[in-house]
Amino acid sequence: MLIGDVARRSGVSARMLRHYETLGLVRPTGRTGSGYREYSDEDIRRIFHIEMLRSLGLTLRDVGTALDDPAFTPATLVEQLIAQTRERIAAETRLLTRLRRIGAAEPADWSEVLQVVALLQGLGSESAGNRQRAALSAAREVGVPVEALVEAALRETDPNVAGALRWTLAQSGDGALTLLAVGLDADDAEVRRRAVRAIAEIPTGTATALLRDALAHSDVAVRRDAALALGARGVTEAVPTLIDMVVDGVHDVAAADALSVLADDPRRVDQIVTGLVAGLGRDTAAGAARRRLAQALADIPGNAATRVLAELSRDQDRPVALTAQYVLTLRAAR
Repeated sequence: MLIGDVARRSGVSARMLRHYETLGLVRPTGRTGSGYREYSDEDIRRIFHIEMLRSLGLTLRDVGTALDDPAFTPATLVEQLIAQTRERIAAETRLLTRLRRIGAAEPADWSEVLQVVALLQGLGSESAGNRQRAALSAAREVGVPVEALVEAALRETDPNVAGALRWTLAQSGDGALTLLAVGLDADDAEVRRRAVRAIAEIPTGTATALLRDALAHSDVAVRRDAALALGARGVTEAVPTLIDMVVDGVHDVAAADALSVLADDPRRVDQIVTGLVAGLGRDTAAGAARRRLAQALADIPGNAATRVLAELSRDQDRPVALTAQYVLTLRAAR
């Protein structure tokens, strides 16, 4: 079969067939009387084998080795091809994501495209300072898509940059909440905490509803962060979790502060005092826990809190009694 017929049958151009011949990959078995290349059925099968191996991503050099070296073992090369393909897919995915985000920003001209690209690069910079500047710039310059900001906030480990990203997300209102809610169910515990902290800084009713739901989250750290945020918003449902935090000594000062904010509403005082008294009765409420509970009662108004403190002032644990006495002195001076 002549080269033109082989090209039509195999789909490989005559020029490429000559290139294969130059590399020694496939040589025509014979020549016609006029000197034209003539390919046998075996030559054609080899051409198809070459094309199949090329379709896997092998270089022509690797193809030649695979076909001609009896000692060649494909396993290692296939693993390398898998790794290279994964890297290529990851790179293409990153490019696609960046293009989608640029499109979502709806730039009016190429200068705005360049501005968005610069901000996206800043958010992905290895420098915390660059990331922080990009996060703050995103709130006032050409809009970086909320998706990119949420992704950056959920992965950010630097506290200053994380704070800047949360502030920027708060400017978007409810726009970030759907994506942040997904972060609450992430496998990584740190991502879940970053998500609830970002939600906590968005001052909307929808954010408050998400935080209420988070009080029942399986992750205790998420429940605690949600309770602190809800306490500051005057949401009564946070009281049990806040009391648990005081008893357990986890962010107990912040929890006590949140309880005092809630106690500004007289309708909540009885619930708070009742909860704190219940905490005193727990088996886990050792001396240190009772001291924290006495301190938490300091800013809870009313006679009920005063009576509990008076009882604690006679506690057998002297540090507890002294703490309660001191708190009573402060309350009397007000």
